[in-house]
Amino acid sequence: MTNNPDKKIYSFIEEHHVLSLATSNNGQAYMANCFFIFNKDSNEFIFTSSIETRHGKEMLENSKVAASIVLETKTIGKIQGLQITGTASKLEGELEKKAKKQYLFKYPYAILKTETMWSISVDFFKLTDNRLGFGKKIIWKK
Repeated sequence: MTNNPDKKIYSFIEEHHVLSLATSNNGQAYMANCFFIFNKDSNEFIFTSSIETRHGKEMLENSKVAASIVLETKTIGKIQGLQITGTASKLEGELEKKAKKQYLFKYPYAILKTETMWSISVDFFKLTDNRLGFGKKIIWKK
């Protein structure tokens, strides 16, 4: 394993803008879809969501999360998907201001609904990319 994820992982992330976020609390799992920005320098996904949402409340109780980003296709040879695990944090102060500015630059319409800013500090990526060979996986761990 290397300190930085494979360039193919970064390239896949750059081609997408929605991640499916999995949270859990009291033995119950939950999923939510979130627009994101990604910071390569820190391997962090940044997104916005109210602390009043189910996933917001669950991240405050249990910061360990999972996520996925997928390319929808029926063509077996083009299947791609990224599985992610990490730790979610509610951003505050200067970190929140900086993240909100970056997020709104990419999604200016979010000004109407930009609430709490969150980050997911990634500790694991698994990219499945059938374009590289059936079931080919690229794995990175922190």
